[in-house]
Amino acid sequence: MPPEQKPQVIFLDAVGTLFGVAGSVGEIYSDIARQHGIDAEPAALNQAFFRAFQAAPEMAFPGVDPLMVPQQEYDWWRVIAQQTFSSAGVIDQFVDFDGFFADLYAHFATAAPWVVYPDVLAALKRWQQQGIDLGIISNFDSRLYRVLVELNLGDYFSSITISSEAGVAKPDPLIFATALQKHHCDSAQAWHVGDSRTDDVEGARAAGLRGIWLRRPDSAATP
Repeated sequence: MPPEQKPQVIFLDAVGTLFGVAGSVGEIYSDIARQHGIDAEPAALNQAFFRAFQAAPEMAFPGVDPLMVPQQEYDWWRVIAQQTFSSAGVIDQFVDFDGFFADLYAHFATAAPWVVYPDVLAALKRWQQQGIDLGIISNFDSRLYRVLVELNLGDYFSSITISSEAGVAKPDPLIFATALQKHHCDSAQAWHVGDSRTDDVEGARAAGLRGIWLRRPDSAATP
């Protein structure tokens, strides 16, 4: 791109933008549940998951000791998982829900349930070759650090800003300001790319960045 159009930094959302769920959340929940002796229908779990996820509070823990954030994240997702299986009518089948959830949570910190979108690597390499800094702004949790490494994406990004650590979630302008500070960059010199019109595009624009909407056909919430 021409020098006058080149941003200093491009931020990207993570889930739904860089990578997505391989299959569906319901299928993965069902597979892990089956390993614990629970028979649950994937489609019912998928619907129940999204109802629970959409009703959940933001994954942001303002004022919480940073050392306690991982436990807060874990508890946040445990509530959603429990509501998912309760809504699907199978929660009573569990003998050890805590053991099941520990396995489920760990699974989503690996590469197994994720797929990198086919256009991602070429775009990241092109921006790097143009000397543009890259960062992530995401409402995901701290498992993102490991997932990026597992998916061979970690080396592309010089900053990662997540809501659970920032204490505020997109579309709040503060999370964008937090990310900009890491690059010592003015908002007018930054872009943000994401799959959510509200969180990514409107949030970025409200913070003074250029917001770019990436319309993924299978954009979904994180498990």
